[in-house]
Amino acid sequence: MLRLFLILFPVCASWALAEDAPSAEPKPVAEQTAESPKPSVRKLDGTRYQIGDVIFDEKSREIRFPTKVNMIEGQLEYLIVHVNGKVHEALLSTEISPTHLNLAFTLLRYLPSHELYPLPNETGGVSNKFPQVAPDVKAASRVTIEVEWIEDGKVRRIPVNEWIQHGIKATAMPAGPWVYGGSDFFEGKFIAETSGDVVAIFLAESALLNYPGEDRDNDDVWTPFPKRVPAEGTNVTVIITPYQNSKPLPKP
Repeated sequence: MLRLFLILFPVCASWALAEDAPSAEPKPVAEQTAESPKPSVRKLDGTRYQIGDVIFDEKSREIRFPTKVNMIEGQLEYLIVHVNGKVHEALLSTEISPTHLNLAFTLLRYLPSHELYPLPNETGGVSNKFPQVAPDVKAASRVTIEVEWIEDGKVRRIPVNEWIQHGIKATAMPAGPWVYGGSDFFEGKFIAETSGDVVAIFLAESALLNYPGEDRDNDDVWTPFPKRVPAEGTNVTVIITPYQNSKPLPKP
């Protein structure tokens, strides 16, 4: 599989990196003033590799990266943003480069699905129609997102959905997958990098991943789950793995 990585990486890098690629300690491209070196894949051990602060396993297809608890109350539109992004409405913040994370997704053969993004209408707005996406692409885009942290000296790991509450129903976000959409480019810039949008709860085409469930189009119902989310500033490792039980998504 290492040979596959060596073959794929130059192609993926040219696809996912604009001319202004992030450095090892990147900020969104909008914050940069000079061209930075392109990242390289470094082998850690066995089947594990690293790009910047993103660690991934070519066998299990697991991705890990560091974040911090950003807020424990208030309305959420994002699960994860870059520290220079929309931190006023995100549960977790991170210093990783969205470009590095996208390269890990690409190298691990996750496929971006645009099924959640409404198609444009004839007047330039959005319609109530959505792209037709093949079942195999849908399946390859779905992931489980978990969080790992230390509490009372013990390592804890749970699905991140359990940290998010529906403000009206007062219940946790339903268990289920998140969808990798891959963001896009605008004027030669990778949008996830320039915006800092990593994982969105309220649908955002700029983000690398989105929540596909009910009320994904509602920006005022999601909050951190009281007494479940650790204190602000707590170090949290985000763990992304392939979703094993793909089911049809609810209509928006």
